[in-house]
Amino acid sequence: VQLQASGGGLVQAGGSLRLSCAASGRTFSSYAVGWFRQAPGKERQFVAAINYSGRSTYYADSVKGRFTISRNSVENTVYLQMNSLEPEDTAVYYCAARGYSLSYYPYDYNYWGQGTLVTVSS
Repeated sequence: VQLQASGGGLVQAGGSLRLSCAASGRTFSSYAVGWFRQAPGKERQFVAAINYSGRSTYYADSVKGRFTISRNSVENTVYLQMNSLEPEDTAVYYCAARGYSLSYYPYDYNYWGQGTLVTVSS
C-alpha cells in the first residue's frame, strides 16, 4: 500500500490543522494507521493510531484531548485533526500502516508515507 500524507503548514499557536493520509494500491480497510512525528534532532514519536475498523483509537498523552484521528473507508483516507496547536507540536508528521490492530511502536508498521511538515509559531 502506498501512503501520501498532506495538510501540513504554518499555523499560530492555538490554531488548527487537519492532516490527511491517503492510501492507494491495496484495500485500506484492513490496515491500522498510525501518525508519528519527528522534530529536528529528536527520535520519531508516536502521536495517534486507529485500528482497521475505526472503532479503536489511541493517543499519546501529549496530544490527548487536542488531536482526533479518524478514517473514511470510502475515501481510503485517515485524518488527524489537530486543535489547540502548541509550538512543541512542530515536527514532520508521518502516517504509517500495518495489518489490522493498532500499535504505538514505529517498528510495527510496514508502510510509511513521505511526511508533511507542521510548524507552529508562538
